[in-house]
Amino acid sequence: MKNNAISLLCMILVSTAWPVFSQDGNELLKRIDEKLMPESYESYRKLVNIEPNGKKKEFIVYTIKKKKINVAMLFLAPASEKGRTTLRLGENMWLYIPNVGKPIRITSLQSVTGGVFNNADIMLVDYSAEYNVQKLAETETGYILELKAKSKAVAYDKLKMWAMKDETLEKIECYSASGMLIKTLEFKEIKDFGNGLVTPSVVETVSQLYKGYRSLMIYSRIESREFKDEIFTMNFMAKLEGLLK
Repeated sequence: MKNNAISLLCMILVSTAWPVFSQDGNELLKRIDEKLMPESYESYRKLVNIEPNGKKKEFIVYTIKKKKINVAMLFLAPASEKGRTTLRLGENMWLYIPNVGKPIRITSLQSVTGGVFNNADIMLVDYSAEYNVQKLAETETGYILELKAKSKAVAYDKLKMWAMKDETLEKIECYSASGMLIKTLEFKEIKDFGNGLVTPSVVETVSQLYKGYRSLMIYSRIESREFKDEIFTMNFMAKLEGLLK
């Protein structure tokens, strides 16, 4: 009877521990998001696509984000792209091209820059907004999190994420629903952007689908900034340039 009581107690402890563990994983993911970027900010980035022969194509973009799901982006260079804007509201995305007319719907798996980064990578929202933590492991150097998409509308069904002990993001592997590795994102070159923001300044990606190709995302400036809701609308896409300081 004593052994049965002990076994029953162990089963109860295990069954009640799992929800707490899951919650701890999701809280950790939120902190990783916070360490990566401010909740609302503006940034200047260079996007670089590198072909197997070494040929490069570069874009300069100005990006703004409000809270978890609102992102807008303005192309500053090259001249052929200048004035184009993109808008992301949750799972919905649009591209505005000057002199073309109304914004065009685009998808998360397309790429407005034509490189390994897709639109979901370029117009990134908080990972905790799109994913739940299914597994969490602590290692000698940090954490490994396995994430599952909250809906089928996101770019990747599963993510495997590595973060350091201080909760700074290091690497993400992106998987399809079938379990195929689609791409790897590496977060490099920690930089102090001021006001307490110390975060990777370079993101590099390679993909099994584009062998020999790679793309870089290089941040030159990130600053916290608040924006009105009206800025994140299709009517404002042609006016984003007015936000530049």
